[in-house]
Amino acid sequence: MEGFILADVAIAKAGAVIGAGIAALGAGVGIGRIGASALESIARQPEAKGDIVGNMILAAALVEGVALGAVALGFIVGL
Repeated sequence: MEGFILADVAIAKAGAVIGAGIAALGAGVGIGRIGASALESIARQPEAKGDIVGNMILAAALVEGVALGAVALGFIVGL
């Protein structure tokens, strides 16, 4: 019976770490799309560069904060 419990814990830890990796991957894709959209917007309307860059940095910071929380939670659960 103890072997089943250890296997369940190992599977849970593996799932938590995989989830943390997926969260980091999603954040990378999201920030990449934010940057690409900002560059496209600046190319279309250069006079709005200041507003676009400010909003881009804010959005990237929010995505990064959520991703960092997800990765930390994944590692905490995996311990």
